[in-house]
Amino acid sequence: MAITGEWHSAVMPLYGLTGGFMAAPDKRDELVAHMLQAAELMRDVPGCLLYLVATTEDPNEVAITELWTDQAAHEASLQAPGVGELIGRARPVIAGMSSRNVLAVLGGKGMPA
Repeated sequence: MAITGEWHSAVMPLYGLTGGFMAAPDKRDELVAHMLQAAELMRDVPGCLLYLVATTEDPNEVAITELWTDQAAHEASLQAPGVGELIGRARPVIAGMSSRNVLAVLGGKGMPA
């Protein structure tokens, strides 16, 4: 559903992603460790404003929340040093994705001014 109206016309939305990875059985802790390494790599990546790693009530799920200045910054992050190697190490413990949502983030507490 598109957001319409004058109230947001001056707001440049940020690019957000939420999603979940399903770990192979008994591999969630290993997947969490990989995703926390990804969060560390993102500290120095231009355009990454937020990279959160969380677990859910599902014993195999790892949830990720990302906030970027724009989609191009997110796409460029995949070429950052160490990211490709980390993806390669994480793949064997990923059974699949549980969800993925692309967001146009318009505002809220914690947003950059």
